[in-house]
Amino acid sequence: MQAFSSHMSRMNQQTQVLAPGADHNPLLEEWGDPFGVPAFDRIEPDHFRPAFAHAFASHASEVAGISGDAAAPTFENTIAALEASGQALSRTLNVFILLAGTHSNDDLLAIEREVAPLRAKHWDGILMDAALFGRIDSLYRARDRLALSSEQRRVLERYYLKFVRAGAALDAGAKARLADINARLATLGTTFSQNVLADEQGYTLVLDGEDDLAGLPDFVCAAARAAAEQRGLAGKHVITISRSSVEPFLQFSARRDLREKVFRAWIARGDGGGPTDNKAIIAEMVALRAERARLLGYASFAHYRLDDTMAKTPDAVRALLDRVWAPARRRVLADRDALQALVQAEGKNFALAPWDWRHYAEKLRKARCDIDEATIKPYLQLDRIIEAAFYTASRLFGLTFEGRNDVPVWHEDVRAWEVRDGAGRHRGIFFGDYFARASKRSGAWMTTLRDQERLSGDVHPLVVNVMNFSKAGDGEPTLLSFDDAKTLFHEFGHALHALLSDVTYPMISGTSVLQDWSELPSQLYEHWLERPEILRRFARHYRTGEAMPEDQLRRLVAARTFNQGQATVEYVASALIDLDIHLRPETDQAFDIGGFEQATLARIGMPDEIVMRHRPAHFQHIFAGNSYAAAYYSYLWSEVLDSDAFAAFEETGDIFDSGTAKKLHDHVYAAGGSCDPAELYTAFRGRLPTADGLLKRRGLSKDAA
Repeated sequence: MQAFSSHMSRMNQQTQVLAPGADHNPLLEEWGDPFGVPAFDRIEPDHFRPAFAHAFASHASEVAGISGDAAAPTFENTIAALEASGQALSRTLNVFILLAGTHSNDDLLAIEREVAPLRAKHWDGILMDAALFGRIDSLYRARDRLALSSEQRRVLERYYLKFVRAGAALDAGAKARLADINARLATLGTTFSQNVLADEQGYTLVLDGEDDLAGLPDFVCAAARAAAEQRGLAGKHVITISRSSVEPFLQFSARRDLREKVFRAWIARGDGGGPTDNKAIIAEMVALRAERARLLGYASFAHYRLDDTMAKTPDAVRALLDRVWAPARRRVLADRDALQALVQAEGKNFALAPWDWRHYAEKLRKARCDIDEATIKPYLQLDRIIEAAFYTASRLFGLTFEGRNDVPVWHEDVRAWEVRDGAGRHRGIFFGDYFARASKRSGAWMTTLRDQERLSGDVHPLVVNVMNFSKAGDGEPTLLSFDDAKTLFHEFGHALHALLSDVTYPMISGTSVLQDWSELPSQLYEHWLERPEILRRFARHYRTGEAMPEDQLRRLVAARTFNQGQATVEYVASALIDLDIHLRPETDQAFDIGGFEQATLARIGMPDEIVMRHRPAHFQHIFAGNSYAAAYYSYLWSEVLDSDAFAAFEETGDIFDSGTAKKLHDHVYAAGGSCDPAELYTAFRGRLPTADGLLKRRGLSKDAA
C-alpha cells in the first residue's frame, strides 16, 4: 500500500513525469494496431502502479473541473462530461481485471490487494461530492423541462439513482462512515477471491496407476494427462478442482474413495480452517453490508440491492424461488430413490452420498434415456461448438467472424476474431480464452476491454469470453460435455449483448443493465444449441467427421430435462441462502455462517445427497464483489424471460425467423440499458411472461414434455 500511495503522491505533484508514453509504459499509451487492442506483449506487472496513479489523478482532475464549473448545469457540461471522463482509468482497470482473472501471478495479486481500497476511495470521492451531486440533482428535478432524447433522459435518471444509492444525499458523518465501509468491503472481497484461488491452485488429485483410472473414458484420461504435464508430472494423471475437471471425474470414476476425496476438497474451498478460510470474511462483509443498507435507509442489504432490479423486493424474489423449489425438490427425492436402487442393484449397501450422485445419475441417464456422456462428447469438439455459436449469430443477426492472428493477446491459448455486420462494417473484436490453467480463476465469464459508445466517436467494443475447459493433449481436439457446450453458448450470448450494443452513452452500453435482465441474452442463446437444426450441422465425430446419428440426436434432445431436479435444487438452495444472508438486519460481526448454512438448509428441506452449487465460503458471485450479492436469483428470473422469448421463435415455426430476430436485436441485444427492461421485453414480445415456461423447460410442470 505504501508503495502505491507514493506513486499517487508523486502523480499529484509531477503529472508530467508519467505523461502518456513518457516512460514507455504501454498502459499510458493510446492503444494501437488497427483495432485499438492493448499491447499485451509489452505489459508487465510493474506498469500497473504508475498507470493506476496516473489514471486516478487524471480522472479526479476531470471530475473536479465538472463539479466546479461556474456555468449553470446542463446535460452536456455535467452528464455527458462525466460520461466522457475517466477513459485512462477505464483502460487501465479493464486490462488489469482481465489479467488478474485469467493469467495472474503473485505480483498482480499484490497489486489487486492494493488497488481495491484505493479504487473504492476514488469512487466515493466522486459519488459523494456534494457540489457534483447538486448539479445532477438540479438536472434531474428539471428533467421534464429539458429537451432530452429518451436515451439522454435514461442516462440522467441512472446517474441520479447511482449517486443517491452511493450516499450522495447523506450528511457528512454518514458519508465518512459509508466510505470506510466501502474501502473495507473492497479489501475483504479481494481477499475472499484470492483465498478461493489459492485453494484451487493448491489442490490436485494425482492418479497413479490403472486402478486410479478405473471407469474413466479416454477423453477424461487425456485431459487429466494434459493437466499433469502442465504441472511437470509427465506420465501421471491429475484431477483439479476446476469444475470442468472434477465433474467428469465424479461422473465416471469407479473409485468411490477417490470421488469422495476430490468432492470434499471441491466443496471445502474457502472453508479449510487455515489462512485461506473465508468464514470470518463473510461475517464481516455481511455485517458491513447491513450497516451500509441501514445508512441508506433500507431495512436490509437485500432490500437495498433489489430496489434497483426488475424484481424490486425480497418478497418477489422469494415467491419465484419458492414456486420452483417445491416441484424441484419433489423431483430430486424421486430421483434419489431411483439412484439408491441402482446402488443396491449393484450389490452395494452404502447410502447414496453427494459424491455418488453424478456417478449414478450418469448410469440412470443411460438406463432411462439410452444416452451417456461418453457417447456424446466425441461429437462436441470445441472448435465445432465455436463455429455453431458463430453460425447462430450469423443466421440471427447477420454477423461474420474472421480469425485474426495479428491481434495482441495475453496468453498463447487465446484466440481473436474480427466481427462484422451484414453490411461488412466492423463491429468489434471477440476474444476467446477457453482453457483452464493454474494462473486463471475458476468459472466462466464475459468481460470487455472496451465498451461500445458513440459519445467519443464511433467506438467499437473489445469483448472477451473466459472459460475453464480441460485442454486436450498435443494433437488432440478438445471435447466438451453438453453442459460445457451450453456454457460456451451462454457466455457468447453475453458477448453478443456487448458486440451488438448500439447506444451513444457508456453508462447504458451493452451489459450495463439491471442485474436480473442481464442474463436474458445469455440464457436465451443457450436454446439454439439444443435444437436439431444446430446439432445436425455441428455435432460431428472428432475422428470420422460423421454427423451425430439421428436417433442419438433425438435421445440427446429428449434427455434435456434429465436430472433437472438436482440442477435446480443445487441452484435454488444457493439463491435462497444468498437472499437469507442478506436479509439479516444485524450489523454485528459474530455471524456463524456455517451454522446459518446448516439451519437454512434444514429449514428448506435440502436433501442430504445434494450440496449447494456454491457453498458460502467459495460463493464468489456474492462475496468476491457486489454484482450478484442478494441477486443470485437473477439467473432464474431471466430464465422466466428466456423461456418465453424463445417461444416467440417456435411460434413462427422457424428458429431463425427474421422478423422475430430483428425485434430481438433491436429491443434486447442492441438496446443495452437504454430503457426500463419491462418496456424492452414488452416491445419485443408484446407482453410480460409468467413462470410457466420456465417450469416446463426444466421438466418440473405437470404438463412438461
